[in-house]
Amino acid sequence: MDIGIVDTTFRDGSQSLWASGIHTGIMEAVAEDMDRAGFDVIEVPVIGVYFKKFVRDLKEDPWEMARMLARKMPNTVKSCMAGAIIHPFEPPPPQSIIELFYSRVAEIGALNRAQMTCNTYGQIKGTFSWTIPLFKRLGLQIALALSYTISPRHSDEYYAQKTREILPFKPDVIYLKDQGGLLTLDRVRTLLPVILKHAGGVPVELHSHCTTGLADLVYMEALKLGVRTLHTGVPPLANGSAQPSVFSVTRNAKLLGFGSRIRESILRPASERLSAIALKERLPIGAPLEYDYGQYVHQVPGGVISNLRHQLAELRILHRLDEVLEESVQVRKDFGYPIMITPHSQFVVTQSAINVATGERYKHVIDELILFALGAYGEDSGYTWMDQNLKDRLLATGRAKELRARKRREVSLKDVRDTLGGPGVTDEELLLRYIMKGEDEIALMRAAGPPKRYFSSTTPLLTLIKELDKHRQVRHVHIQRGGDSLTLRNQSPS
Repeated sequence: MDIGIVDTTFRDGSQSLWASGIHTGIMEAVAEDMDRAGFDVIEVPVIGVYFKKFVRDLKEDPWEMARMLARKMPNTVKSCMAGAIIHPFEPPPPQSIIELFYSRVAEIGALNRAQMTCNTYGQIKGTFSWTIPLFKRLGLQIALALSYTISPRHSDEYYAQKTREILPFKPDVIYLKDQGGLLTLDRVRTLLPVILKHAGGVPVELHSHCTTGLADLVYMEALKLGVRTLHTGVPPLANGSAQPSVFSVTRNAKLLGFGSRIRESILRPASERLSAIALKERLPIGAPLEYDYGQYVHQVPGGVISNLRHQLAELRILHRLDEVLEESVQVRKDFGYPIMITPHSQFVVTQSAINVATGERYKHVIDELILFALGAYGEDSGYTWMDQNLKDRLLATGRAKELRARKRREVSLKDVRDTLGGPGVTDEELLLRYIMKGEDEIALMRAAGPPKRYFSSTTPLLTLIKELDKHRQVRHVHIQRGGDSLTLRNQSPS
């Protein structure tokens, strides 16, 4: 029996290891091979938060990136995290903007599957009522994720209940999302059977990270328990804090009696190409991590810890990192054990750093946690598991009254268009201006010129010519294959 593979290289691999810094040209260099490699699904960075990254930091047009992926990978389902937000740290956009954005991405052909977490923001009782019908109208597959965490309230019965709650939405796939790499062999043996039992025949996938070094073992155990699709990455965007390598997973699965549709003869050269680019651009290469039991204590994702180190260094208190992580355990408990996933993990860590820096717990409280106490983040916020004394204290503040008084007004698409340029602005430009809050950063992106191109398997001769141009001392190159030969001469002055 063949197992299915969801590839995470371009999206979660890049987010986990390269701070979402994968350029359009890097993806383009291997996209055609990835399309032919036998993946069931390939994750791609085609939602608002990644669009902002492309414009602001990479100085590349995300719409052109999306078109390239659609053009280069026409035969494979393309997937991304989706939902009723543009950026997790910003207020939700008007529904009209969400509808326009996903309609455009789907029309381009850059998105065929929408992945959504179910148990972090109250989507089941909130936005799922209109986002899932929208995605189905657009012809997208629906993959609903149950985020895994460790706490007194996240029991087997909790996950059984959540699995049952999402069945009425008729998902194509349910997957267990272990964003912290916290699953152990013992835990997966009790948890996965519960989810499989209550999934009503809907296929169940497993997504984990190598943060604690156990993901490969957990994946093999999941196969024994009945899971048939696993999320993996292509080195160098595998291992580390990303997903297990597709090569190790399929090799180990074969020893258990499972085949796969992965064509390693195509994928190995693509992996080598990505590794060569990573070395040239001085980008991190994923490698196995040492076992860290502290991850099970504080549950702060690796990427959040990296940002925390940078922020504490700027405040000249980097030496207090361990204190902040220890404090985060208490803060998370006080707020009712929210799942440590964006944006909750960032809220908890930020408040913990403030508590440590001021020397007094909750002397200053960030707005996001006041909103959390108000219940603004759905089922995970403001409910019975939160410390009631802390909740009452926060809700009695003047700031809580100000935040409660804010009213969200649903804005029509015409209102947004009138604000951002009028009827002459294309849908794609309108969406970019909304995401970037104006035109300034878009202008800087366009001024940077076209994205850098990297060599690919379809352009070996062009690559050779470009490399020869860098080495003026090489006068000619003679290539022979059987009876065919080719001579290239460098006639430029020395």
